[in-house]
Amino acid sequence: MLTRFNLLLMIGLIWNAPISINGQEKLPLRVGIELDILPYATGGYFAAICAGKKHWRIRALTAEVHKPDWSTKKGFNNHEITAYAMVFDYFPASEWRRWWIGAGPVLWKSRIRADGFDQSTPFTNILLNGSLGYNIGIGKYIYLSPWMGMSLKIAGDKNIIIQNRIYNLPLLNPEVSLKLGAHF
Repeated sequence: MLTRFNLLLMIGLIWNAPISINGQEKLPLRVGIELDILPYATGGYFAAICAGKKHWRIRALTAEVHKPDWSTKKGFNNHEITAYAMVFDYFPASEWRRWWIGAGPVLWKSRIRADGFDQSTPFTNILLNGSLGYNIGIGKYIYLSPWMGMSLKIAGDKNIIIQNRIYNLPLLNPEVSLKLGAHF
């Protein structure tokens, strides 16, 4: 995953290259990168790049999460999710500071096992995420962002048969975590 992170970092730095207009240096967009502690804590990964101006930001992200068994429906375990999302954020304060609220579509490609069996079964769902967080500045470019969100399942596989048991992703999927980010 380190290779993906380095690629995202390079794209962000190149995209942020100053442009000179009439002898004045201007940045057309603010760009940034983010990491989220939750996926890493579960043995997965997370990487996001973002771009925007003033009050608005768009984030493209990918993550892999290994959900703890206590958070998975009884009778099932080893729920692994690879997620891809495009999230649109609004900051009441400008320049990506303080409170933010966001929403966007998320694709979950999952694998799960029935208790007592080693074979995982794949399934896919589309969710709509809503999030709320607060960016705490640590210096000029770095921030921590505690956040929480709720993802609503809107489409995808249902009644997944796994070893004669039926699994359905819950309609509502809550999340709470902490992001580390940088913007330029």
